[in-house]
Amino acid sequence: MIDFQDIRSLSESEALARAQKARAVLGSRLTILGHHYQADAIVEMSDITGDSLELSRRAGKLDAEFIVFCGVHFMAESADMLTSENQKVILPDLAAGCSMADMATHEELEAAFEYLEGELGLSILPVTYVNSSAAVKAIVGRHGGVVCTSTNAPKVVQWALDQGKTVLFAPDQHLGRNTSFRLGIPLEAMPTWDPKTHDGGASEETYRGAKVILWKGHCSVHTRMTRADVDQWRATDPDRKVLVHPECVFDVVQAADLSGSTSFILNTLEAAPAGSKWAVGTEINLVRRLSKLHPDKDIQPLSRIQCLCSTMFRIDPWHLCWVLENLVQGVVVNQVTVDSETRRWAGEALERMLSLS
Repeated sequence: MIDFQDIRSLSESEALARAQKARAVLGSRLTILGHHYQADAIVEMSDITGDSLELSRRAGKLDAEFIVFCGVHFMAESADMLTSENQKVILPDLAAGCSMADMATHEELEAAFEYLEGELGLSILPVTYVNSSAAVKAIVGRHGGVVCTSTNAPKVVQWALDQGKTVLFAPDQHLGRNTSFRLGIPLEAMPTWDPKTHDGGASEETYRGAKVILWKGHCSVHTRMTRADVDQWRATDPDRKVLVHPECVFDVVQAADLSGSTSFILNTLEAAPAGSKWAVGTEINLVRRLSKLHPDKDIQPLSRIQCLCSTMFRIDPWHLCWVLENLVQGVVVNQVTVDSETRRWAGEALERMLSLS
């Protein structure tokens, strides 16, 4: 087994060159998946790039023996659940997690069900954002619920509302609020649920009158963008369009010209006319890449603060080189696996999402 410290002593260019060499040796046995928020060097090494929905769809159709997922832990878990048992999903750095996913544990979700259904007698249908652990997805699957991504959230939430139950949306309150409001649910019918309290932090009457209950979680990247950022662009450059991700807070989304998933942002800028000006509210690596990709358009980050997904950034050339060179030697490191029981129930929630998408 190759020691990571031996790789870490290389320069970035040396690590990339060795990773490319190992990749060539592995050939069709290997597929590298890269999320849009990765740094340019990782995206350039990826066979397939996309958002969570695209990568979930593609993962389940791959034939490769080794799937190296350049993303974060919950994404690798989803890939493991959607691939066959003889395929191995590898996360180059197991410390690449997601602060949002950590804001909802399966124990906390079970406790919410015990109170809302057991004590209040409500009929709850859970929807979990894909940014959640496999254990949380399994609870959702057991309760007849569904996973969503920022791309398909409107369709999935509408399906959940049509079931005639109270929707519990976890863990991102902002995506849940922005999506539900877009579907016609008033803000007063969307109380939050604080998992750190026994009763969620709102009154019984409030929860009984709710259409959607929003888990008190958020994205640490997108919530750094503020209404003041939008107002600043409006004051200094009124011709510039503001385009944001729906993980941003409600006031930012309402003040923007357009909001939508990562795929929506990519497609919007692709179709935009030459010379158009944009302030884009999403992860900074992606904004910079889009600016380079469309030099005929003026694309700037919405916020002056560098909104970087630091956990995604843990996937770097050194970790990628390390896992690939070990694979060449027949050693699998950092494999992500989901146990059979969790896989069964979480898989149901994921498959339900894919059937709706």
